[in-house]
Amino acid sequence: MKDPIPFGKYLLTERIDVGGTAEVFTARAPDGARCAVKRLLPGLSADREVVAMFLAEARLGARLAHPGIVRILDVGRIGEGWYLAMEYVPGADLAALLARLRAAGRRLPVPVSAWIGAEVARALAHAHALRGPDGRPLEVVHGDVSPQNVLVSFAGQVKLIDFGLAGPPGGALRGKLGYMSAEQAEGRRPDRRSDLFSLGVVLHEMLSGERLFRGGSPLETLERVRRAPIPPPSAANPEVPPGLDDAVLQALARDPAARPAGAAELGGALDRFADNRGAAALREVVKAALPEAWARERAAAAAG
Repeated sequence: MKDPIPFGKYLLTERIDVGGTAEVFTARAPDGARCAVKRLLPGLSADREVVAMFLAEARLGARLAHPGIVRILDVGRIGEGWYLAMEYVPGADLAALLARLRAAGRRLPVPVSAWIGAEVARALAHAHALRGPDGRPLEVVHGDVSPQNVLVSFAGQVKLIDFGLAGPPGGALRGKLGYMSAEQAEGRRPDRRSDLFSLGVVLHEMLSGERLFRGGSPLETLERVRRAPIPPPSAANPEVPPGLDDAVLQALARDPAARPAGAAELGGALDRFADNRGAAALREVVKAALPEAWARERAAAAAG
C-alpha cells in the first residue's frame, strides 16, 4: 500500500501475509512503535467458530511470556472486525528462508539448523508447561509447528507464532498436512508429544534441504505421514552427524511413547550440535539469503 491506512488507533503500513481467515499488516502503534496487526477477513466476524479460535489465540498469547514466542500486545474489535496486535519481528518465516536457499542450491548450515530447532523446542517447553490460575496444567498443544510458523529475524532471533490452533489434547487441532504428527494424521488423540513430531519434520527439512512427507495429493501426504519410511537426514546431507540423526529420528517416532519425554529434553539433545555463536550465526545466514528484504527493512527503519 502506498500510504498508511488508519485502523482504529493503528496505522497499517503494508500487508505482509493473507491466509484463509486473516490478514497480517505491519503497522504503527499510537506511540509510533512498529508492530504487526492481524485482523479477520471481512465477513468472518459472523463465524462463531473462527472468532472463538481467534480470541483463544489472543488469550493464550497474552499468557505466553517467552523470548521465543511472539508477544500479543492488544486485542479488540473495530466495527464488525476483530483484530490483534503483535510484536513485530523484522525478518522472514523459516519457510521463506528455506525456499530461498533451496532455489540457490544451498542448505542451512547444520549447526544453525540445530540451533533453530533448540530455540523452537525451548519455546514449546514454555507453552507446554503453562498452568491456569488454579495451578493446573493447561496441557497446551500448539498443533501447527511448521516452517511457516517459525520466524527468523535479521537480528538472529527465532520466534514461534500462531497459537491459534493450540488447545488441550483432544481438541480439534488443525495443521498443515505435511507437518502433522502421525497421531494427528490418523485422527488419534494428540498430546504435547505431537508437537515434538512436527518439530522433527521441520528439523529434517532444515537438515536435508528436502520436504519429508510431501505427496502428490492431500491423501497421499497423509499416508506418507502415517506410513512412509523415514530416512535419517544424513541420507540427503552427509554433513549431519550420527548423534543429530538419532535426535531427529527419535522425535519422528510414530509411537509418541518413543519420542523424547518433553520439548526441553529434545532441545538439550539439539544443543550438543548447535552453533555456539547462536543468534550471530543465524543473523549472517538470514541477511545473506534475503538481501532484498534486509534492504527494505533498513529503509523502513530509517523512515520511521
